[in-house]
Amino acid sequence: MKITFDINCTPEEARRFMGLPDLTPMQDKILKEMENKMLENMRSLEPETFMKTWMPLTLENWTEMQKLFWAQMGIEPAKAAPRKKTGS
Repeated sequence: MKITFDINCTPEEARRFMGLPDLTPMQDKILKEMENKMLENMRSLEPETFMKTWMPLTLENWTEMQKLFWAQMGIEPAKAAPRKKTGS
């Protein structure tokens, strides 16, 4: 014998029925505090520091990353030709 129950209720009703606590006020408070802290940090951030935080790769790092990609593909990166000395 097999018995099936279909219960049609909202998540809120299910939470109450199971006796689980309502965490919505606490979550709202924490999210508001996080938002305030993020906005405060963004206001105190200087543009130069902001760029260094979000774009830490320099040209040298890009070159190193490119070398790693070439190495993974088994290709030797092209080397620069030696410079000729000028003068006496």
